[in-house]
Amino acid sequence: MQNLWQFITRHFHWMLFIVLETVGVALLFSYNSYQSSVWVSSANYVAGRLYDWQASVEQFFLLTRNNEELTLRNFYLERQLDQLRRLYTDATGDTAVARRQEMAMLSQYRLVPAKVVRNSVSCPDNLITIDKGRDDGVEPDMGVASGGGLVGVVYLVSDHYAVVLPVLNSRSRVSCAIRGRDYFGYLSWTGGDPSVAYVEDIPRHAKFKRGDWIETSGYSSIFPHGISVGRIEQVYNSRDGLSYRLKVHLSTDFGCLRDVVVISDKQTAERLRIEQAAADSLLKTH
Repeated sequence: MQNLWQFITRHFHWMLFIVLETVGVALLFSYNSYQSSVWVSSANYVAGRLYDWQASVEQFFLLTRNNEELTLRNFYLERQLDQLRRLYTDATGDTAVARRQEMAMLSQYRLVPAKVVRNSVSCPDNLITIDKGRDDGVEPDMGVASGGGLVGVVYLVSDHYAVVLPVLNSRSRVSCAIRGRDYFGYLSWTGGDPSVAYVEDIPRHAKFKRGDWIETSGYSSIFPHGISVGRIEQVYNSRDGLSYRLKVHLSTDFGCLRDVVVISDKQTAERLRIEQAAADSLLKTH
């Protein structure tokens, strides 16, 4: 106790100085609007830099996992492409035609890489914001995918950003098919678990089993055929008993979604124009 008192006595003037300085600074920023605004601006700047640093650190540690997913996905697609090329070559004996058709199919699409800047998985109507917009060629109703598979559809677009309506949204409806079997329905999410969605309206005569892959059907103008959606976990009867309802474990992990691609189909605009023209023509004849 005596040592503490000697310390306080020896450094009393410094302690008094610190207390008075603290009180003075507090009064300065509390009763002067200019100094107060400078303090708030500086604090916001520092907080923003800290948040940026935190996001960078989190993204760095997620890069390894994302790269592994992309590598596996690319490996799977390469193997699938090689198998299709071999089957076509065995059937026709013409390797040049197979290569030309492959390049023609790939040239139909343009992929715009983007990063997720805002995401949610716990709301009934989740939305995703990406850092690419109209200036980058992104438009509403374009498909969005990741290394894992299906993500959603572009909903709103500004010059530099876009909002995506993901699979994890009650308004999302995506045409899907059972891989290799051509039976199709539509994918919907009923809330709750962000790793599970349901495929509705699969015909009763459809032949499939648990563990089969679900993929995009290609019947819409948004997604090409063959983008992975997930695997069948359970099979239920629909409410009316006329079709099946499939519980699907989604291949995309929305909880750690960082890198996506926006799929731009060069022929979509032409297809939509002719479909709209046909619809308008039918309306005029009635």
